[in-house]
Amino acid sequence: MKKSNYSYIGIAFIILLFGIIFVPKIVDRIKNKDVTRDGSRSFDVSKETFTKVASDLEYLVINGNRKKVPEFSFIDQNGKTITNKDYLGKVYIVEFFFTTCPTICPRMNRNLVSIQDKLKDLNEFKDFGVASFSIMPETDTPEVLKTYADNYGVENPNWHMLTGKSKYEVYDLSNVGFNIFVDTENFEHSGDFALVDKQGYLRSRKDNFGNPKIFYKGIISEQEKIDEDGNEQEITMLVEDIKSLLKE
Repeated sequence: MKKSNYSYIGIAFIILLFGIIFVPKIVDRIKNKDVTRDGSRSFDVSKETFTKVASDLEYLVINGNRKKVPEFSFIDQNGKTITNKDYLGKVYIVEFFFTTCPTICPRMNRNLVSIQDKLKDLNEFKDFGVASFSIMPETDTPEVLKTYADNYGVENPNWHMLTGKSKYEVYDLSNVGFNIFVDTENFEHSGDFALVDKQGYLRSRKDNFGNPKIFYKGIISEQEKIDEDGNEQEITMLVEDIKSLLKE
């Protein structure tokens, strides 16, 4: 017999064996409705079939570890104790300011209010927040912060204006915890915002060199577009990145 005939016989034997072993199992699965088709699969939202979409935002990595928000405990404008755990499950912005600041703080908080208003109509609005830490806790009491919040139009219940016992704990939190410059001795601070995801990790876009930006410029408004030094506004960018993290 020719070799080709042996090949045909071998193939036929394999097909017969497959039919004997697997066809009954396939028929049984079809009867039990265990077989689905990927091409036209329907999704049941009530059973949470949809998967979360991971964003491409970077983590801040230090010594090989993703940097997470440190533990903190402060009093907000309503006299309530707020800790880092209250923000878990929320995407939030962090700023450092003080209520009597006449220069960059009003601009920063107007920009934060504009972000608040842009996100107001989203279904995920309840999962967005702001943590505004005062660098002058001696004078920025909860009552003072409450008046300040009302004057600026703070409506988000997850926007907490926070005051502590000592300016030194604020110094450590800002410079070490969030990598945002604050000099509590001279009442100086940057106008930058940090962005935190739902799990409490610091996140941001990449810069032109492929590294995490770490923070976002909070002083320049969308209307201004660019400042006198040629720096472009990053509020639009920040809103886009908040929306991205809300979907994770």
